[in-house]
Amino acid sequence: MNALDILHPAVAAWFSRTFDAPTAAQEQAWPALQSRQHVLVAAPTGSGKTFAAFLAAIDQLVKEGLEGPLPDETRILYVSPLKALSNDIQRNLEAPLKGIREELAALNLPDVAIRAVVRTGDTSQAERAAMRRKPPHIVVTTPESLFILLGSASGRGMLATCRTVIVDEIQPLRATNAALTWPSLSNGCRR
Repeated sequence: MNALDILHPAVAAWFSRTFDAPTAAQEQAWPALQSRQHVLVAAPTGSGKTFAAFLAAIDQLVKEGLEGPLPDETRILYVSPLKALSNDIQRNLEAPLKGIREELAALNLPDVAIRAVVRTGDTSQAERAAMRRKPPHIVVTTPESLFILLGSASGRGMLATCRTVIVDEIQPLRATNAALTWPSLSNGCRR
């Protein structure tokens, strides 16, 4: 079985148009992620680990969005070890989200608009208020900002609908704050 066969055709078409083939990490992670298992992807740098997790989660949002409008709620939480990396991740999400929307249009399927935002200490009050009014589907944050989000009622409310937590570099998360334990991260998450 081809690893791309489990992805929605629009997601698979975008991936095939953009990359030569899935990496070994992606081929092994996607089936487990699609079956909603907890997955730890350990592979060398540059092997597509983070993208494996993101694409599987985005694929789920696309499939859900085609069944009906996506609710205004956070479904994916990505915890980046560095603030600069979190900004790179947001830029790296824009291309697949745009490309998948183009593939949906090419297949004459309804549009699925997936919103992603970065939430760090540099996020302005206006941006934070906008997130409270209309929560993004994907939140990219750092361990420090996650700790602050979990310490506020509005932050916990936004994350209560989260279904997927992607933690990049587990050791910095653990070293940042011992109070950030897996049960506090996974409370309410389905994957």
